[in-house]
Amino acid sequence: MVLFLKSYEFLPINSQLGPKAPARSTSLSFDESDFCRDILESLPTGVCVLDTQKRIVLWSDGAERITGHLRHEVLGRCCIADPLLHCDQPGCEFCNEECPLAHAMKTSHNAEGTGILYHKAGHEIPVRARAVPVRSEHGSIVGAVEIFEELQQSPQSDRASCSSQVAEFLDAVTGTANHAAMERHLRRALSSFREMQAPFGIFLVQVEKLGHFRANLGAEAGFSFLRLVARTLESAFSFTDFIGRWRDDQFLVVVNEFHEEALSSIRERIRRILAREGIEWWGERHSLPVSIGGAFVRPDDTFEMLLDRAQQSLSTASAWITGADAAGSNSSGSL
Repeated sequence: MVLFLKSYEFLPINSQLGPKAPARSTSLSFDESDFCRDILESLPTGVCVLDTQKRIVLWSDGAERITGHLRHEVLGRCCIADPLLHCDQPGCEFCNEECPLAHAMKTSHNAEGTGILYHKAGHEIPVRARAVPVRSEHGSIVGAVEIFEELQQSPQSDRASCSSQVAEFLDAVTGTANHAAMERHLRRALSSFREMQAPFGIFLVQVEKLGHFRANLGAEAGFSFLRLVARTLESAFSFTDFIGRWRDDQFLVVVNEFHEEALSSIRERIRRILAREGIEWWGERHSLPVSIGGAFVRPDDTFEMLLDRAQQSLSTASAWITGADAAGSNSSGSL
């Protein structure tokens, strides 16, 4: 798709970190566009680009590894006529409008979901997929790019079994990745960092006083607030980042491609966003304080070392909130 290679524009993503910048096109020379294509094709994550006819025009090394389909076997093929991408309904043979790629092109908005990828060997692979519409320099939709990652390898071809395996990696309350999925993703991110030096950081987001909140308002109120935090985090971070529930009152966020100097500003930005959130429960608005700890990956990091630094940062933030609440209570009591 020449238009994609010569000039492209990713739609502004509401979840991008930092100040929002106006959408703009970036014109590339022939050599530069080949260079960008080479980068996309070499990514270990599954990356697929479709034109408006849903023909595959780019297929990354990661897509080859995940699906078993080589690049020359899929380029130019239509994902409707020859189903290669995800399918989220039992017995579904063709792509429908609920597909993230179709949704992105139809609505001009980012989309994500979980579903099934067909491996060349015949079995099905549960994946999490994120799609972003692509615009031409004139502003029209010319296709979409999808990034997909395995939730779990599946040697079986039974659809119900695959759906069950997808569910095993999702948190039942928030619908985000669960602890097992987040641990697996973080270990992979560390492995990629050692191989390719791709920087990333992590944030632990803790909902304070959740137990007291549940005791007063009930378990469902607690679940509702956790779902609110999950949705807020998903909208506040980029579609390339990974968010999941780490513990009962904690979320883990793995953030790609940023510099260590930005750690504090990102953490403060997320804290302010979450501070404005609350739920309506029995006619009253309720909110809870949130503590955030962060850590940036280092060359000698192990899985445990990285998490330990983030936990230490979180403990400091949580202690500050506890101290502030205590000081406020004492001031109120002295009036």
